[in-house]
Amino acid sequence: MESSTTFFDYNDSPYSIRAGLVNAHKDYWQTLAKAGSWFNGAQRVAIAEEVRNALQCPFCAQRKTALSPYALQGEHLKGNVLSDDVVDAVHRVVTDQSRITKSYIEGNVQKGFSEEQYVELVGIAVNVLSIDEFHRALGLQSEPLPQPVAGEPDHYRPAHTEHDTGYVAMISPDGAVGPESDLWPEQTANVLRALSLVPDAVRSWMKISNEHYLSMEAMGNFTGPNGRSINRMQIELVAGRVSSINECFY
Repeated sequence: MESSTTFFDYNDSPYSIRAGLVNAHKDYWQTLAKAGSWFNGAQRVAIAEEVRNALQCPFCAQRKTALSPYALQGEHLKGNVLSDDVVDAVHRVVTDQSRITKSYIEGNVQKGFSEEQYVELVGIAVNVLSIDEFHRALGLQSEPLPQPVAGEPDHYRPAHTEHDTGYVAMISPDGAVGPESDLWPEQTANVLRALSLVPDAVRSWMKISNEHYLSMEAMGNFTGPNGRSINRMQIELVAGRVSSINECFY
């Protein structure tokens, strides 16, 4: 069963939008609507809704300015589909990600909110925020969220995972084999491994990242990429500035 999603019409934009971007966004909304590995379609769409709620949430704004984000008690601006723990995680990822701690994630696990669910949630938040910020930057309305598709999560967990540099388990650098052999070559960087506990989250993120930034293959091309309005040096200047503003020190 396919989602009856109404897609944003980029032909109404005052800007010429690359077909690759348009198609990547459409593909993502269709994927979001379906059951993933640890959430069903309705929950996944609800996570996307919480990404948007977080940016307008008074409690998040208050917590952002607090000395300790774990000392305050309050109520999030939220929908009624997800548990409070899942809502809180979405809002932290969107508004105060630099202060998420290992003990916070471990505490959620003890309450039944698993690492796998957290990773799938982060993957959704990253992609939805990326698309929404693309729209905001161009002065476009946000795309409508899709209608969920019936189905249950498959609870797939990759075989070769380990706890090392991150707060959650990741596929080992040389463990992208078998069903995960498409994720990266023999070795990779932690930025790719970060979502690898849920391999489909990596795949969805890469499809968006390939268009919003660069594909893994294009990383080695220091003069291209072809078909872009700006060159590689200009792309990296923008990427560096955005990373600095977002306090991404990778």
